[in-house]
Amino acid sequence: MKTKAFASGLALACWVAAAGAADPPAPKENVFATKPLGIQVSIKMDGPYMEAADLQIICLFKHKASGDTYQGAAKETDAHLGSILSALRNRGEFVGELGETFLFTPPKGSIPAKRFMVIGLGEEKDLSLDSLRVVGRLAAREAVRLKAEHVAWAPVIRDEGNTTIEVGLGDRTFVEQMLSAYDTEKRLQAQGLAPEFSIEDLVIEAGPAYFDSAVKQVGEGIDSVSSILGQRNTSPYASAEK
Repeated sequence: MKTKAFASGLALACWVAAAGAADPPAPKENVFATKPLGIQVSIKMDGPYMEAADLQIICLFKHKASGDTYQGAAKETDAHLGSILSALRNRGEFVGELGETFLFTPPKGSIPAKRFMVIGLGEEKDLSLDSLRVVGRLAAREAVRLKAEHVAWAPVIRDEGNTTIEVGLGDRTFVEQMLSAYDTEKRLQAQGLAPEFSIEDLVIEAGPAYFDSAVKQVGEGIDSVSSILGQRNTSPYASAEK
């Protein structure tokens, strides 16, 4: 009887240990039914230090001599990266002008993304939707240039202490411009003016407080930009030789 009881207890302990070691549940995600330009677009409730992307992109404001704000995802990402982001800014080696980019390979064992890109937003006081339009176009062209099939983006604007732009609207603006620029890239490829390459998926990372707004706004943005792109001039970019 004692042997049976011991065996049963051991089995139960092993089961509990195995259950405790199970993988955590997958982050909440909304995948849009339509695939604009063949790209699967989704909103995912995770941070830029969590996604196994070929290219992870975030945005940072121009460095402030008085000190940059890091909280939430921005703080966690910098910590996971061994303070690379704050070191680059504090040393003046990434200024953060609008459209300025910095690309690096994350330290081994730090985050799952293969490459990490920071895109500057310029002076915080000058932030506008036009700033995010620039970021969206840059993201598309850099992803194609780097041949990144799996792309993730987190604005981390709220995590830098700025509330100027509603998060969902900012995400929509980014997605509209990224898809628009990517459409141009695909048209160039179709006309033999650029090497063939396709982005497979785009993940927009959003915190719990902004997830629903991001889903709504990005969905509307996909519908809007898809309609606009369908009306683009389809004639060749290069004039025929005379």
